[in-house]
Amino acid sequence: MIKIGITGSLASGKSTVAKLISRNRYPIFSADQIVKDLYKKRNFINKVKKKFNFKNNKNLKKKVKNLIKKDKRALKELELIIHPLVRREMKAFMKKKRNFKIGIFEIPLLIESKLMKFFDSIIFVGAKRNIRLRRYKGSREIFTTLDKRQIISSKKIKISDHVIYNNKSIKSLKKNVKFLIKKYE
Repeated sequence: MIKIGITGSLASGKSTVAKLISRNRYPIFSADQIVKDLYKKRNFINKVKKKFNFKNNKNLKKKVKNLIKKDKRALKELELIIHPLVRREMKAFMKKKRNFKIGIFEIPLLIESKLMKFFDSIIFVGAKRNIRLRRYKGSREIFTTLDKRQIISSKKIKISDHVIYNNKSIKSLKKNVKFLIKKYE
């Protein structure tokens, strides 16, 4: 399996690029989806409640977001719980899907988590900050907190094998992705 890692700025279009590369032919591992699923698992919920002294798990995600707004260190503590679980799921996905020609891994913090060695190719997806902020489905405050957590784009670009800018139309993005995927098929 050729393992393609997709990383990039917050709300830059990584999921869209992953879907365009896949074209429903190749499996996609989405770290964001894994994290979303974690919030439904009792073991994870209990760890988060205990770590942050939450009395119950009602609106847990909202409580976590509010905590991150108040205390920036809480994000790092949360990542210490989440990242090992995501990594374990990623390795299981690689094993399960090993017979596919290409595997696509959408991992926003791929470089920050030092996961480069797992991939044959790394694609950076970038977009201008004002465009990303418009696309983001959350508060401006959370966007800023999460965006600051990422390594600056120029450093990610140096580590990446390919760069796709997603500042224009979906038609333009499809053209760039189509050109790129031909290198791997």
